[in-house]
Amino acid sequence: MYRLEEPTYFYLLLLIPLMLVVYSLYLAWRRRAQKAFGDKELLEKLSPERSQNKPSLKFIIYLTVIALISMALVNPQIGSRMEKVQREGLDLVFAIDVSKSMLCEDVQPNRLDRAKLLISRTVDELVSDRIGIITYAGHAYPQLPITTDYNAAKLFLQNINTDLIPSQGTAISDAIDLSTRFFNDEEQPNRLLVILSDGEDHEEGIDDVISKALDKNIQIYTIGFGTERGGPIPIKQGGNITSYKKDQNGETVITKLNSSLLKRIAAEGDGKYFSGNRSKAAVDFLMEEMMKMEKSEFESELYADYEDQFQWLLAPALLLLILDVFILERKTQWFKNLNLFDRHEEL
Repeated sequence: MYRLEEPTYFYLLLLIPLMLVVYSLYLAWRRRAQKAFGDKELLEKLSPERSQNKPSLKFIIYLTVIALISMALVNPQIGSRMEKVQREGLDLVFAIDVSKSMLCEDVQPNRLDRAKLLISRTVDELVSDRIGIITYAGHAYPQLPITTDYNAAKLFLQNINTDLIPSQGTAISDAIDLSTRFFNDEEQPNRLLVILSDGEDHEEGIDDVISKALDKNIQIYTIGFGTERGGPIPIKQGGNITSYKKDQNGETVITKLNSSLLKRIAAEGDGKYFSGNRSKAAVDFLMEEMMKMEKSEFESELYADYEDQFQWLLAPALLLLILDVFILERKTQWFKNLNLFDRHEEL
């Protein structure tokens, strides 16, 4: 098992294409300047010991050093062994609405992105709790099994969009019903289901699945996104709005937050409702509620003793820098004899 300790340092690799562009412009300027100064063959006779290719070789060395140092700063690590550890926490499952109404931009950037941001920030606050993700629209599907791997949770979260589920609708009851089979630890006393939605549910029979969830010790919290005034559902191409979703009569569909339904679900599910339009406030609310709950111990398998591997990248970078000191811009006799860099004709 491996991991990257500081992946943000990969951005340093952007210096390489920038330096290539600058160096290409410099070479073009130098050729023009030499042509304006005099004949190329005459210039070579005036500086017979100057290598034409070593400056490019040194530049390639610099680029390689930058790449190696960038990857060394990222510090890839390898987990040398697996061990089981005792952790204390609760099981938290997010059920996120991916119906088209969640694309409404009455909250910025839109309801779905705001919900994903809330989950991401909540994951950042977790320490030892387990997390799972369900997506639903016309039907509900498991997205991420319950796990303590928060990096995997964020990875799965990035790929969530309204195209995941072809059948449209907002089947909240389907998501609640799936959660009763989704929690996999029978000994966990506290199971928390957090529904993130605009509440536009068009199905009946939700009371039965809420009772079923309560029988499984699942508390249901709801977080609403959108406004009571609502807004249209944009249709985009290439990131630009081309039109808005219309009904069968050709009228623009206006989607509104149905907070009353979400409040009722939370009340019947022994939980609470909170607005998700302000992410920080919603995360603080959720963390406070979780702090009040009893947490149980469970076993978790983790890779331990991660060993740093940066030295395998830093060592060749330092060797290349040392080599660069000894590469002079004048011709080297044994390079000249090999005829690798400087070609000359025998007369």
